[in-house]
Amino acid sequence: MTTDKHFLTEVDGPVAIIKINRPKVLNALNLPLMEDIAELMEQYDSDDTINVVLLSGNERAWAAGADIGDMATASSDEMRKRNQFAVWERIKKIRKPIVAAVSGFALGGGCELMMHCDIIVASETAKIGQPEINIGVMPGAGGTQRLTRALGKALAMDVVLSGRFLTAEEACKHGLVSRVVPKEHWFEEALNVAKIVAAKGPISVRAAKASVLNASELHLSEGLVEERALFYSLFDTNDQAEGMTAFIEKRKPTFSGT
Repeated sequence: MTTDKHFLTEVDGPVAIIKINRPKVLNALNLPLMEDIAELMEQYDSDDTINVVLLSGNERAWAAGADIGDMATASSDEMRKRNQFAVWERIKKIRKPIVAAVSGFALGGGCELMMHCDIIVASETAKIGQPEINIGVMPGAGGTQRLTRALGKALAMDVVLSGRFLTAEEACKHGLVSRVVPKEHWFEEALNVAKIVAAKGPISVRAAKASVLNASELHLSEGLVEERALFYSLFDTNDQAEGMTAFIEKRKPTFSGT
């Protein structure tokens, strides 16, 4: 495993692992860290040997918000010029699946980063929320928008306006996380999910991810048009031929990513 000041990286076969490593501040997110995460993800996105990115915190905290010290004395003009949310758009554009391994606090910017991931495996210890209201601001990296799409207006309003935390079970019940696992197995299970996805045909996985994301951005009729176009495009790939032939021959497919 390679290490930097604020993150650790490791490659496990076709899975690239990024672990946020700021334990003294509960993995609080600052702009240098976010830029490094985006750069790493972009590198993995263009690496043909990597099929899935696994993003993790530690057992105590996935990420307990943004680094408030970076913003406490800033003016609105300074914040606009800083344009700190541009880096989040880079993460949004990653084509390969991002699996989140979430344990402990996932708050504020941490919750927003979690919602940028595609499959969220949460420990039963996870505490999830957007408590920015408690310090006189509001979510700014997509928290009000993605949370509302996941939870619905009523619950999103409760979480955003009261600042309360959701348990992992509540978050799963309302569709904010994919699955909840015992605290002893939170990272192991997330890695297992990442490896399962990484074993699928990488072209079809990228297409399926894009199509699911379209569902929250496009009108249904437009989303169906895009879905069909992506579906048809897969019939020009070797992976489609291999996958269907392997099914007929009752064997495990060997996908090449072509």
